Amino acid sequence: MLFRSPVESAEAGDIVAIAGLVETNVADTIGALDLIDAVPAPPIDPPTLAITVSINDSPLAGRAGDKVQSRVIRERLLREQESNVAIRVRETENKDAYEVAGRGELQLGVLIETMRREGFEVSISRPKVLTRQADGHLLEPIEEVVVDVDDEFAGVVIEKMSLRKAEMQDMRPSGGGKTRIIFHAPSRGLLGYHGEFLTDTRGSGVMNRLFHGWMAWKGDIPGRRNGALVSNDKGTSTAYALWNLEERGTMFIADGEDVYEGMVIGQNSRGEDLDVNPLKGKKLTNVRASGKDESIRLTPPRRMTLEQAVAWIEDDELVEVTPAAIRIRKQYLEIGRA
Repeated sequence: MLFRSPVESAEAGDIVAIAGLVETNVADTIGALDLIDAVPAPPIDPPTLAITVSINDSPLAGRAGDKVQSRVIRERLLREQESNVAIRVRETENKDAYEVAGRGELQLGVLIETMRREGFEVSISRPKVLTRQADGHLLEPIEEVVVDVDDEFAGVVIEKMSLRKAEMQDMRPSGGGKTRIIFHAPSRGLLGYHGEFLTDTRGSGVMNRLFHGWMAWKGDIPGRRNGALVSNDKGTSTAYALWNLEERGTMFIADGEDVYEGMVIGQNSRGEDLDVNPLKGKKLTNVRASGKDESIRLTPPRRMTLEQAVAWIEDDELVEVTPAAIRIRKQYLEIGRA
């Protein structure tokens, strides 16, 4: 049974709780007043990615969550910053949005998922890499990626990592039909790759990432090649409309779901965005003909996780996160309307 009791002293290996210190960090040294030199501590890895967390201002806001105010979101983020040494929170020019920096998409995703389960509704921007300037050169964060895969999947992993500007440092057999490969890859190149990695290795691959350092900018990395199918009206989606839209691309929603203007309902098979109407119903007549009344069968929609949605969006899109749903939307819902 665990319990707490006051003690006058502690030794190495004891687990203690100290109260009364307002501004402290993991690397700080707590000691006597006559102590001059702090105990050496390894440096904390700096944040490498940042997202903008803002209020949910979509037409469906406030339906699932009870914590939607910017003040409540700000207090929650600042509270997370106190206990999580790798999180940095900064206010933006928009008073309803906050920039949250962390070590990677996984850490930021865990924070947003935790807030979602606590009843928060927020909008998330596409992650951006944090860069530095040194001697007139642009530097970006580089991570050391250690991959353990079956021998038959080593080739596809090397190919995919090279497309993301990763440089292979070592490759050797690790026994049991496995190969260990070490890469140095830019953090921005690893966005959204973990799910693709598991698919390529049929779930048998293991990937570990660790901050390595800052290196010169690696150049452009190819992003999403498909556009978005964007709803041009507000209402409830119909099976007939989605059935006609399936030839345009992959759907993210099913029939009977609430949609609004500017909401992304699918991925276009082509490279440009396309405004579509998911509300269109079938015209009813009193004329019966062969084949007219066949039931509509829809392909099951592609449901994205939070991590997949954040990696999929572009700079002009947001992820709407609520306790009940994860939606993708355009940043400006009515842009281009006369």
